Amino acid sequence: MHSVTKYIGGHSDVLSGCLCFNDPKLYDAIYNNMKNMGNGMSPFDAYLALRGAKTMELRVMKSCENAMEVSKWLEKHPKVEKVLYPGLPSHPNYKAALKNRADTKFSGGSGMLCFYVKGDIKKTAKLLSSVKLMTLAESLGGVHTLIQAPAVMTHASVPPEKRKMLGIDDNLVRLSVGIEGTNDLIGDLKQALAQI
Repeated sequence: MHSVTKYIGGHSDVLSGCLCFNDPKLYDAIYNNMKNMGNGMSPFDAYLALRGAKTMELRVMKSCENAMEVSKWLEKHPKVEKVLYPGLPSHPNYKAALKNRADTKFSGGSGMLCFYVKGDIKKTAKLLSSVKLMTLAESLGGVHTLIQAPAVMTHASVPPEKRKMLGIDDNLVRLSVGIEGTNDLIGDLKQALAQI
C-alpha cells in the first residue's frame, strides 16, 4: 500500500493511494470491485501521479540531500535542543540507516526530520509563525518544504500523557524538506530561530 499523494505524486496536487499485489486472485477481486463500483482515480489524477512518478528519484534525492544539510546545521544551533535525523551519527538508529542506504544513492536519511526547540509551545509557535519560505502544513513528500508542530497539529487529539511517552513534546517541530535551495532553507530557519 502506497500513498501516491506524498512522494510519488510529489507536487501536493493529487490525492490518491495505490495497492500492489503479487496474488493474481486478490488483484482480480480488487480490480473487479473497483470496475463495478467506480472507485478508481480520475484520468487527470492518474496523469498527475504519472507525471510525479517520472521525477520521483530526482526529487527524493534532492530532498534527502537538503534534509541532511539542514539537520547538520540545526544540530549546531544554540536554540535547538536535539535533532532527530537517521543520517546523523547522533541518531540512535544511525548504524541501521547506514546499512539500509548501502545500496542506494540516498544520503542516509530521508526528506523528513524533527527537532526540539529550546523552550515551550510559545517559542515553537513563534518559530512556526516566523518562517517565510516554508509552509505551515501537515502533509509531507512534496517539492515545497513543510513545517509543523505535531503536538498541536497532527497529534493534537492524542492525550498529552501519550504524546509525552512518544516524545511528542510541545517543542517538537517536524520538517518535510522539499527541493528548494539548501541555503534558502537554512536562511529561513536562521531568521525564524533568531526571533524566538
